[in-house]
Amino acid sequence: MLNLGVLVSGKGSDLQSIIDSIESGYLTEAKIAVVISNKADAFALERARRYDIPAIFIEFRKRPRLDFDKDMIEVLKKYKVDLVVMAGFMRLVTQEFVSTFKGRIINIHPALLPSFPGTHGHRDALNWGVKVSGCTIHFLDEQMDHGPIIMQHAVEVKEDDTEETLSQRILVHEHNLLPLAIKLYARGSLEVKDRKVIIKEQLPGFMDTQALKHVRTS
Repeated sequence: MLNLGVLVSGKGSDLQSIIDSIESGYLTEAKIAVVISNKADAFALERARRYDIPAIFIEFRKRPRLDFDKDMIEVLKKYKVDLVVMAGFMRLVTQEFVSTFKGRIINIHPALLPSFPGTHGHRDALNWGVKVSGCTIHFLDEQMDHGPIIMQHAVEVKEDDTEETLSQRILVHEHNLLPLAIKLYARGSLEVKDRKVIIKEQLPGFMDTQALKHVRTS
C-alpha cells in the first residue's frame, strides 16, 4: 500500500478527487497518510479531517524556506510517506526537499507545460490568446514546473472564457488524471528515461470508471 502525503494551499478539490477515488474503490493501491498545508484556513484541511486523515498546518511566514521545508520533511517521514502529491500547493520547495523525495514527488499544473509555468497558468494562457490550454501532471525537479511530464489533457479555450470558466473546465480533467497518475505510480507503471515518462500500461481514468459504473447500473 502506497502512503501518500498531499500538500495543499486552498480549497482542496484535487485532494477531494484522490479521496473520492479511494472511497469508490478505484484507487485501491494507495492511502492518504497525511495532508499538509501552508495555510491554516485552507478548506483542504477540513476536507481531510472529515475523513479522519491527519491534517497539519505548518507556519511559513517570516521563516526561511529551508526551515519550512525541513518541518514538512519531518512530518512526511513521520507518516512514512512514499509519494508526495502537490495538489494546489502554492509554495516553491527547496532543493533539499526535492532531493529528499527525488523521483517521488508529483505536481499538477493548470496549463500545458512547458507553456505558462508559475502561479497564473489560466491568466497567462488567456492573455497570450491561445486556442488550447489544459492541465499537466509531472514529476517535480529542482526547477519550477519543469520536471518530466507524466500526462496531459487539452481543453479548448473559448472566445468568452474567463479565468474562472476556463479553470472549471480544466479542473474536471485534473480530477480525472490525478488519481490515474497515482494509480500508475503505485503499480510501478511509470518509467522515466531522460525527460520522457513511459507509461507501461493503459488504465481507465477515475471519471471514466465512474461513468462506466453509471451505465451499468442505469
